[in-house]
Amino acid sequence: MPKQDVFHQLVKEALIKEGWTITHDPYPLRYGEHNLFVDLGAEAPIGAEKNGRKIAVEVKSFLGQSEVSDLERALGQFLLYRFLLARAEPDRSLYLAVPEETYFSLFDPADGRDLVAEQAIRLLVFGPDQGAILRWIE
Repeated sequence: MPKQDVFHQLVKEALIKEGWTITHDPYPLRYGEHNLFVDLGAEAPIGAEKNGRKIAVEVKSFLGQSEVSDLERALGQFLLYRFLLARAEPDRSLYLAVPEETYFSLFDPADGRDLVAEQAIRLLVFGPDQGAILRWIE
């Protein structure tokens, strides 16, 4: 099993607080003979505000020595997982969960907004201090 990100449990609990049901912890994917794992799979119950939606969430802390190196790694992982998830379960959307500070540093400036739009990256922005999801970016 893969090592969990430092914010894994916090994001999991924040999703539960918002009414999501955790269906996978982790969500398994196959790449040829390799086993890969998205951190979480979740579903919203039918009739809930999210109306039966299915998501997978890759949690990233961005606590390494270089935010840009962490970004490069996270984006590569996100693109690979999105590709594999589209094959395995096309009705499940992939989100990259990032701390609020990272969102403002890397994803909110003009280049970051362009990157998110061009690559169709879905973001789940969480507050480590609040233990809550602060925004969903589609």
